[in-house]
Amino acid sequence: MELPVLYAMRSSLYSAKARCYLIKQRIEYIERPPGDPRFPAEVVPQIGRWIIPVLQTADGELIQDTCDIIDYFDAEMPPERSAKPPAGLQNIVTRVLEMFGSEGLMRPALHYRWNFDGLNMPFVGEDFGRGLMLAGGSSDRLSTFDFGPEIGGSDDAAARAKISQFAADRMRALTLDFGVNPETIPEVERSYHEFLALLSAHLEMTPYLLGGRPTLGDFGLIAPLYAHLARDPEPSLIMKRDAWPVWRWVERMNSPVTDSGEYGEVPFELFADDAIPETLTALLAYIGREFAAEVAAHVGFIDNWLEQNDEVAKGDVVGGKPYKRSLGLVTWNWRGYEIKTNAIPYRLLHLQRIQQAFYAADPPAQDAARELLGDAGLGGLLELKARRRVVRSNNLELWGAAQQAIIPA
Repeated sequence: MELPVLYAMRSSLYSAKARCYLIKQRIEYIERPPGDPRFPAEVVPQIGRWIIPVLQTADGELIQDTCDIIDYFDAEMPPERSAKPPAGLQNIVTRVLEMFGSEGLMRPALHYRWNFDGLNMPFVGEDFGRGLMLAGGSSDRLSTFDFGPEIGGSDDAAARAKISQFAADRMRALTLDFGVNPETIPEVERSYHEFLALLSAHLEMTPYLLGGRPTLGDFGLIAPLYAHLARDPEPSLIMKRDAWPVWRWVERMNSPVTDSGEYGEVPFELFADDAIPETLTALLAYIGREFAAEVAAHVGFIDNWLEQNDEVAKGDVVGGKPYKRSLGLVTWNWRGYEIKTNAIPYRLLHLQRIQQAFYAADPPAQDAARELLGDAGLGGLLELKARRRVVRSNNLELWGAAQQAIIPA
């Protein structure tokens, strides 16, 4: 029987989200790096862009995007193993946590990877180089990637060094585009330490965010917390020293068993009665302070862009080209600083997932969500909308149907 293949890298943020889902659900798979010649020859032409992770199913179908990969497998999971809680408050909250993990921790993830070269780069450079070019492989084929000019030469180590340097230069530019600069770095670090303290406090009493098994929130948070913040040398030391419960959760998320012996006998169940404990409420309040204004600014920017580009039609590729993920830089206020970050329409998909979970809940759960998220400063996640939806089709983000915009005042 053919096994599914995950094209991914250990250093890739979103690869961690897909990989951990496969591991925790005990789905047998093969992992190949994008340096495998089958990726540029067979996968990239079908997907239409260089992007990871990509899952090739057992029957050869290609699925790009972590949400779509999880949805593909989770549709066949029994309710007691699903990453999605039953319709209700927990189902709404786990999607908020998924969005924050996937999108809201980019500043510390990028900062702690790219601003500590002395400790990080010997490791990160090898990680990138070996993922993008297999040992003994020809660097000639790198022209099929979107990584820039041809990198020639027959020496593996030298070629990998050039590859990783080129990738690093691009990611350093992206770090600035996510609002990490000399002025904001002290706040980036203070914010991250606050996050670690709050998540540690919650994980003191539970092996996973919502109880005895992982849900979408766990898979969202593992993306930055594994690939960047637990593996790269500088931030891994911080996590091990200051946030042991988080470090253990990262280990647990990469184990096919529950791996929660320090908690005693924990049932493989979510918190009873759709409960959200106070430690998780405190983490949500932090997310409200850190992320709500950013989301609102992005929705407003995207809606304004759509208003100014009214020729955009349903079915058009977002950004005009498959590899163009940002519509520009949006300015907003974070921790007293005016910063500019990429306005990425993909984030509307996460908002839509949160709102879909909200609409699927019964009235008492909706009331509870309004109260909980409203108190946390996250009420906008239940209602913010640009004048067009974003949809996924054929592994691309497309503009969807027109809708009534709900944007920040």
